[in-house]
Order: sequence, then C-alpha cells, then structure tokens
Amino acid sequence: MTQIDERTGHSVEQQMVDGEVRGEQEPTPAEVLEWRRDDVFLPEADACPEEYPQLRNISAGFIFGGVVRPLEPAPPEYVTLPAAYTSPEEFLAIAQWNMLWDAAQFRRRFFDLDDLPEPMARIADLGDVNVTFVPRTRARYFEYAPLFHLLPKRVLDMFGLPLLRGGQWPFMADWSGIDDFLPLDFEERLARAWAWTVWPHLVSGSKMKAFSADDPIRLLAHNLDFWVPAVTATIQERLRDFPEVDKGKTPGPVTLEDGSVLAGAVAGNPRMGGQVWFGEDDARDAVVETVEAADRTGRLRGILDAVRSHRVEDDFSSHWSYAREDFERKLHGKRRKVTVKFVELTDTVPVQGPESEVLGNLVTNDFLTLLDGRNRQIVVLLNSGVTNKTEIADVLGYANHSAVSKRLAQIRRAAEAHFDEN
Repeated sequence: MTQIDERTGHSVEQQMVDGEVRGEQEPTPAEVLEWRRDDVFLPEADACPEEYPQLRNISAGFIFGGVVRPLEPAPPEYVTLPAAYTSPEEFLAIAQWNMLWDAAQFRRRFFDLDDLPEPMARIADLGDVNVTFVPRTRARYFEYAPLFHLLPKRVLDMFGLPLLRGGQWPFMADWSGIDDFLPLDFEERLARAWAWTVWPHLVSGSKMKAFSADDPIRLLAHNLDFWVPAVTATIQERLRDFPEVDKGKTPGPVTLEDGSVLAGAVAGNPRMGGQVWFGEDDARDAVVETVEAADRTGRLRGILDAVRSHRVEDDFSSHWSYAREDFERKLHGKRRKVTVKFVELTDTVPVQGPESEVLGNLVTNDFLTLLDGRNRQIVVLLNSGVTNKTEIADVLGYANHSAVSKRLAQIRRAAEAHFDEN
C-alpha cells in the first residue's frame, strides 16, 4: 500500500531523492514542479500508435450499488466550476456526480443538496438536468479534453500541442493546475488540429486550404463547441455497450421515498468502466462516430448540404480543388450554355456577330427586349471596346460611374435570369 505523508500530502516514493528518503525536509519548488509535470505529460516513448491516444472511464460501481437510468436521457451539458476546490469533500462530490453519467438528468436524486458545494447545489436545485461539471480554466482544457484525446501524437506535433497522458471521462478530481503546462493559445491550436482531423469527413477530395478562411464549413470544423456534444454522445454510446457490474439489482421501476414511482426511469446495476478508445485505429473510428453523432446533436448533414447548395465564389481560395472545379462547372453549365456577342451599328441596334455560337436571332433579340434603352446602350458600348465605367458614364452623360455600376448589376441579373430560363 502506498504510504502518504500527512504533512506534505505526497507519497513516500515521491520524496525519494537519489535513493534516500528526505524525511522531514520540505520538497523544493523545483521538485514539486517536476512531480506535477510527470503527472501531466506522457514520455514520448510511451506514445505508441497501438496505445495512444486513449480515453478511459471509471465505473460508478466503485461507489454506488445501483443507478437510475432515464428511458429518454436528456442531452448532456457541461457546466464549469471555479478551479478553487481544495477539500476532499468537494472533490468527492464532483467525482460522484460525474460518475453517475448513466443516470443523466436523474443524478441529482442521489444527493442531498446540503451535501453539495454551493455552485453544484444551485444547479441541482434547478431540477432534473443532465449536467457534467468540469473546472473552469483559461485553456478550457477540461471542456475540450475528449476532442484533444482523439488526436494521435503526429497531429499533436504538427500543431505544437503537448503530449498529455491519456484522458479521463467524465472529469473526476485531478485538476493538477493544467494551465501551467499548456500554451497560451492552446484553444486555438486545438481548434486547428481538430479541424485538420475532421475535415476529410466533411469535404471529400478537397483540402481545407482550397477554401477561404471564412468558408462556413471551414468555420464549423474549427468550432470546438459545436463538436463537444457530438463527441460526448459518442463516448456515452460506447459506454452503454459495456457490461453491468453485478450488484444484485433487477431492472424495474424506481420507487421514491414518498412511495411514488419515478416516471420515465428504470433502476439497474452500474456499468463497468474501462477504455473508451485505445490507440490510433480505435480513435480514428471514434472520429467517424463523432461526425455521425454531429448529425443528431447539431444537424451536421443539413448544414453541409445547405452550404454546398448555396456556394459562392468567395467561399474558395486561389488553390485549385475538386470542389471549386465542380462549382465552376455547374455555374458555367447553368449560365453559359450559349455565347452571345454583339457588334455596333450606326443606329445602335445590336445584332449577332458572325462568330456567335447561337443559332438564329431569337436568343440575342429576346434578351435585349428585356433591357431598357440605356441598358441596351451600355451593352453596345461594352462590346464595342468601351469597357471603362467612367468612359461609359461620359458617353451617356452621367455625372459619375455610380449609375453605370447599378445598371451593370441590373443587366447581369437580367442575363442570368434569361439564360437560366432558356
């Protein structure tokens, strides 16, 4: 059994220096920092693809003899708590609450409000809400930990993220001052790393750099808050496949203290804990499941379809991609099925030139009948070599080119509507 020094709070093993026990001597700040670093960081030699990344769960069966499961679990939410708890009672309350993830919105019924820390008691007093508590930190590590622990070492290296030890879900009690060991821009780096990981599942065949920085799907890929509910759903779906601990409970109705039955709930045994995912292959499968879960938690497919159906040229960068090629092919196939060219006659009545690919005179003439006199003149001027808006404004007697710009927009809309229809 590990012996704990009651005065320092550290194990005797931790106080061994060069094979000798320090005895009553206080550990130095450097030693304390090194111990903390060992708790946070994983040695590179241990980050093999067969075992890393990983996420584990601890069974509620270590503490509870049974659970209450809702027939329809409410969507899980995260609530952050100030990272200032120090007493064992407070740590225990958070750990016990979170271990009851399978009880979802009914977990408050396992506690007396007076036994919970004040911020937790306020949440529990709201009623049956499905809440998981995590510490509030600068980096928001504990909120995004499930996403972080899906990333293999090579991706962490690519985006300058630290190699942390395997993750724990849900959060238990090990806060370890994580902000001291994370870069100031941890959240931004994690967003880029996650977007790079999930992108192939959102846009097949086209790299992210082929799209502008404000492309809607690219923004969605970087939005960690959008993905947290999805990865949480994936974790819980995997855990629900774990066998139950035999605590002698027979599934059945939940009877309350007043003799009434809790509607929409069933009593049962706690589930076993274990590895939620273990190694790169398993984590890769979990990423796929997270994308699928995002369709249920955030209507992902509907968003992707809506964006693709309303693509505009500004959504793309200067890099070539299949997506851009497909967009331009559809655009030109829809709007450029015919080529109409004009020549200028002395009476400014335009006719088709001999190089036109249009058969007959109907397309050109029909389109020009949609334009008023001024707009027809602009078309003539444009196709006779006068392409500067200011020059066109001078010819037509406008004070500036603003009116010409507005009329060009009118012509463009009329042309698009006409040729789309024909």
